[in-house]
Amino acid sequence: MRNINGTLSPYNGSDFFENRGYKYGDALFETLKVVHGKILFWEDHYFRLMASMRILRMDIPMDFTMEFLEAEILKTIVANQLMQASSRVRLNVHRDGGGKYLPETGNIAYSIIVEKLDTDFYVFPETDCTIDIYKDFLVNPGLLSTLKTNNRIVNVLGSVYAKENLLDTCLLLNNNKNVVEALHANIFMVNGNTIVTPPLADGCIKGVLRKQIIEIVDKSDAFEIVEASISPFELQKADELFLTNVIIGIHPIKSYRKKTYAHDVSRTLLGRLNAKIRLG
Repeated sequence: MRNINGTLSPYNGSDFFENRGYKYGDALFETLKVVHGKILFWEDHYFRLMASMRILRMDIPMDFTMEFLEAEILKTIVANQLMQASSRVRLNVHRDGGGKYLPETGNIAYSIIVEKLDTDFYVFPETDCTIDIYKDFLVNPGLLSTLKTNNRIVNVLGSVYAKENLLDTCLLLNNNKNVVEALHANIFMVNGNTIVTPPLADGCIKGVLRKQIIEIVDKSDAFEIVEASISPFELQKADELFLTNVIIGIHPIKSYRKKTYAHDVSRTLLGRLNAKIRLG
């Protein structure tokens, strides 16, 4: 028998409570934006997932091809009657088969959930974004921190802290006290014509939209992209700060403590990002 919130029920050791993603965080996920049946940046998402599975020593099933997973995602979109809309998709992959810390088998399982989004292309936000730094817990710089695993407790605690302090989001620091990312997004800092984002070695998520923005800036004659560590002190000297992920696109930061930022560069890059999506 098992006890769930005071209710006893039979337990055969083979249901959700044996899910290794639930028990140990032995899982990865991809958050996707799907617009009218088109998965944005699907190739980047797929290869990031495959690389992450290899790093976690997961046995990648032979049928886990790009075409197979795309078909499974679209099958779920169709079932939710969202082929003529935009949606947020979470593709979760976990090691199956029970066990304690050591898995009993190398079998892999997956799940897909979707929810409707209000907009197709990325729009410039009308709401302000006020941030601060979350200092209670730090991110370890290194390879594991760059993966989208189910181990996101620092992000959860930071989100609670942000709500308690009436902030829109917080920035995370690594053990070297450098800025890594926001709670839900990568960060970019603008100084003149130079756009800086933390390197993966500092522990930031290997964001798919981060990659897109780096490519857009790299092809631009107006700006230079630099991957370099960012200290909290540098934030107050920046011209602009903006956040990126595949759901929000680009979100400029309005204020950090007493500093207020412009948003000209982020608006320009948002236009180029949408142009890239249309051409793709």
